[in-house]
Amino acid sequence: MDNLEDWKKAGELTSKARAFGKEKIKIGVSLLKVTEEIEDFIYENGGKPAFPVQISVNNIAAHFNPSKDDEYIFRKGDLVKLDLGVHVNGCIGDTAISVDLGDNKELISASEEALKEAIKIVKPGVKLREIGKVIEKTITGKGFKPVRNLTGHEIKKYEEHAGMTIPNFDNGDETQLVEGQVIAIEPFATNGVGFIDEGKDSEIYKLLEEKTSRDMIARNVLMKIIKEYKVLPFAKRWLFKDFPEFKVNYALRLLEREKILHRYEQLVERDNGLVSQTEHTLLVQENPLILTK
Repeated sequence: MDNLEDWKKAGELTSKARAFGKEKIKIGVSLLKVTEEIEDFIYENGGKPAFPVQISVNNIAAHFNPSKDDEYIFRKGDLVKLDLGVHVNGCIGDTAISVDLGDNKELISASEEALKEAIKIVKPGVKLREIGKVIEKTITGKGFKPVRNLTGHEIKKYEEHAGMTIPNFDNGDETQLVEGQVIAIEPFATNGVGFIDEGKDSEIYKLLEEKTSRDMIARNVLMKIIKEYKVLPFAKRWLFKDFPEFKVNYALRLLEREKILHRYEQLVERDNGLVSQTEHTLLVQENPLILTK
């Protein structure tokens, strides 16, 4: 495949950032501080975030990104999901791990084992429904439920979610894996009902269409977004390094209204159940290469 060395570098750095972040998540520590430390670690080691570091706690399954004033402190009992991505010249590594600050070992084990079992069957020609079936069987076998409306995904250069989705249950999809694809498999396990709904604003945005805005403030902010992040997701707080807060808020509202930007919401378990997550990025081949091992 093209750019294999960049894919490998991205995966290796993603793995290192995951290990770095895992050690930082402790009771009494600021979630915002850990998030920024991980993002700084990525830059200091020669990569760039493929999306804002997401640290989602307890019933929040994904897309929690702290605001610049976030005051959350990790507490005893928390089940913490660390989901991060690194890109090297647009080649992306995507990984996630769950950190137990309480008594949630079995729930975490369910998503970890589901990922291990799914990876065992990955090769060209395997159907997506077969991967989902293995994930579902593993998670339900431990007494929990997969989150059915969250999925893994194909990854392409500068495209974190590139078309193909990889289910966490047997959804009947007969699509087959192809040699040379890069995919992320990410089982989510819960003691809730197994579905998520959209919650509060995550302050994560993504460029939808590269077109101009008539407003000068919005146009200047947009130029920064295109130059720095291209079509990859970014955090509102990142823009405060270059623009006053009022200009960022004004520009993002306008660019979203003009359908130039998409804003993401937090994803919350429907019954407020706890959620665990584990994820690796793989290169599909006869013996799959785990890029984020």
